[in-house]
Order: sequence, then structure tokens, then C-alpha cells
Amino acid sequence: MLTNLKVDPEQLPKRVIVCGDPKRAALIASKLDDQRQIGENREYHSYAGTWKGVEVAVVSHGVGAPGAAVCFEELAKGGVQVIIRVGTAGSYQKEIETGSLVISSAAVRQDGLTSQLVPAGFPAVANRHVVDALVQAAGANASDLKVFEGITLTLDVFYIGVLEFPHKLYQKAGVLAVEMENTALFVIAALRGMRAGSILAIDGYADADLLDSYNPHTDVMAKAIEAEALIALDAVIAVSQ
Repeated sequence: MLTNLKVDPEQLPKRVIVCGDPKRAALIASKLDDQRQIGENREYHSYAGTWKGVEVAVVSHGVGAPGAAVCFEELAKGGVQVIIRVGTAGSYQKEIETGSLVISSAAVRQDGLTSQLVPAGFPAVANRHVVDALVQAAGANASDLKVFEGITLTLDVFYIGVLEFPHKLYQKAGVLAVEMENTALFVIAALRGMRAGSILAIDGYADADLLDSYNPHTDVMAKAIEAEALIALDAVIAVSQ
């Protein structure tokens, strides 16, 4: 039994979709055939079923890298080989508007967790086969949405304190968006031998000069999340184990 997920590894498929919100995990899992819950503990809600005839799991990991890392580590212990995160992010670039999708090819490590796992120069990079599968699946499932591919940034802070984070520096460097878990996923996947990727629905602008009105609970976001879920499901079964 996986300690924190409370999942029997024998019931865990080798291909997994992960997301932060347990309700979103249930929503994605509802798309599977033969869907069943295989575990529930704290923020970790786990489901299994089949997508187009292939066994797939859907697991929620909560908010932030440390708690998500517990999820990713235990999925690796359970024998998972392909893992795709379906998440949300704030945009750094004006052309990447709310409701757009971003496929993360790599992530800037501005979280605290990965600095305790690997040296400072260790990269957080998505698996190229997973990235390619996400790009191909996006062409089939998001023809009416803007889809971008590139570098994202992982940050621990959601609400700012007295220190100012250099968002403009990363914006100028061409970083597409900021979120809170990708570096944990990419680094742990590299350490544990999993193939990992991430697709993100943009729920607003992270840069203060571009910030309009932040509201992630809109019909536009619901459409984007629906699309990224379908993209991730198609991609996760397309990658060889």
C-alpha cells in the first residue's frame, strides 16, 4: 500500500494523469470507461479506468510542490511510467490570454523543494516524447484554442509578501507562464525514471502590468480545462512505456 496515496500498487495503472484539485480529478476520471476510485487520503484522490481501451489513472496532488512531490514519489514507487500534469497557470506574455493552453517543455526552478533534491544546476525538463504527444493531441482536441509550447516557471508563492519576485525578468527572458508544481514533477520524474509532461490552462496574467481581473471560475476556463484534459488523456496513452 502506498503510504500517503492509500493506493494498492496492484490497482495502479502505469499511465497517470495528475492535477491539483480533487474535484478536477473526479471530473477527468468521469471520462474514463470502467471508472472506479482506488484511493482517497487528504488531498490525494485516486481513480482508475480505461481511455480508448488503455488503463489510465487520475490522481490529485493538491497545491504546491512539497505536497505534490509526495504524490509523484509514491506514484513512482507504484511503478508508474508515464505521467502528465493537467494544471492551471498565470501568463507572463500578453499574447497568451486567459483560456489559452501552454505545454511546458521545461521549467525554471524557483521553488524550494527541488533545491533539496538536486544541485542548483540540475534542469527541470519534460520528456520530449510526452511533449510531442501533447502537441499532437492538441492539434486534434484544441483546434479552436490558442496553444503555446515553451518554458514555464515554478514558484512557491501565490500571495506576495514584503519581497518582490522578479516576474519582469522572466517575462523578458521569454518564460510563458508561472505555476506551482512542474519543477517537482520534472525533477522527480528524471530521478525515478518516469516520462513526464505538463499542459496548463491559463487563468489570468501573472505580471502586474498585464493583470486584468483574476477569476479562474469562468466558462472560458471550463472550456480550456475540458480541452487540456482530453489532450492529456490522448497523449498519456500515446507515449510508449
